[in-house]
Order: sequence, then structure tokens, then C-alpha cells
Amino acid sequence: MTDRSETDIMTLIARAPWREAVTYRDTWPHQYVVSKKHGQQELLAAFCKRIGRGEGVTCHFFHQTRQYLFLGEYKYWTMTECADIDPDGDYVLNRALLYRDRRDFAIRHGDTGKRDE
Repeated sequence: MTDRSETDIMTLIARAPWREAVTYRDTWPHQYVVSKKHGQQELLAAFCKRIGRGEGVTCHFFHQTRQYLFLGEYKYWTMTECADIDPDGDYVLNRALLYRDRRDFAIRHGDTGKRDE
């Protein structure tokens, strides 16, 4: 039986108007939605709920440490800790295709953001 919360967040993800982060196309390709601007407050809340339940994985992007949620072929993250998110604010939820290697958990100097390298 499928967990209802998994279905709900996956439905929200599928409906979201993901946009390419064009300025990072050649370095760290990813997509994003802006919660209020793109009407994705429910998706952001579902993401933070999952993080709050302990489903996030602590990962490192160079010197930055944050919680990522791994769902399907993507990992999802915010630049603001979920505990600090104001429900009336506007926040970016990012996603990137999984590398399927160490880089999903720790990006180090010398690494690239290209999946095929």
C-alpha cells in the first residue's frame, strides 16, 4: 500500500511549474519553484513536513550543510531551514537530478555539477 503523504507530495511535485536555474546551467544544473510567486505554498509545506518528520538527509555542498529530501529521481532542498520558514513568506524550493554517486551526499572542490562527468 502506498503511503498517502508520499502520493500527495509526488502529485504536488508533478503539478509544480519547475523552472530551470539558467545561471547554473553549465555549473550546477537544477530547477526551482518560488512558493508564493508560483503558488506552491502547499508543496513547500509538504516538503517541510517531511523534513520535520526526520526524512531529510544531511548533505554537504562545499561548505554548506542542509537537509535534502530524496524522492524519485531528484533531491529537493531549500536555502532556508524549514524551522525558519514563515508561512506567509516567499521561498525557493530547489531540485536536481540525482547523480547516483557520492556527490548526492557531499560535493567537494574539484567536483562538477554535470551528471555524466
